[in-house]
Amino acid sequence: MRHLKKGKKFGRKTGQRKAFMKNLATNLVRHEKIMTTETRAKELRSVVERLVTHGKKGTLSSMRLLLACLPKKEAMKMQKEIAPRYADRKGGYTRVIKYAARRKGDAAKTATIEFV
Repeated sequence: MRHLKKGKKFGRKTGQRKAFMKNLATNLVRHEKIMTTETRAKELRSVVERLVTHGKKGTLSSMRLLLACLPKKEAMKMQKEIAPRYADRKGGYTRVIKYAARRKGDAAKTATIEFV
């Protein structure tokens, strides 16, 4: 049974998967909009929304939690620029836009994830 087994594995081991999600989250914070596969975008949404929630708190402990998942430059951007935009919002900080066109190499479904 698959109880309490949240998240996709992406064919990677645990450490590789965590590094992969950190890399995607870093790129999203840096560019504020990235194009990736639909599955990756859906999985990244929960990671980034948790980071925005930490950024909204603005405490030292929340900054340390951001630094655990993002480089210093992106963590500062999250806390100083991105999180204050959503001060009055209770969730749903990202948007996943699905595309009909598929990726050329492997025909994977593509999507864009961006901040609302």
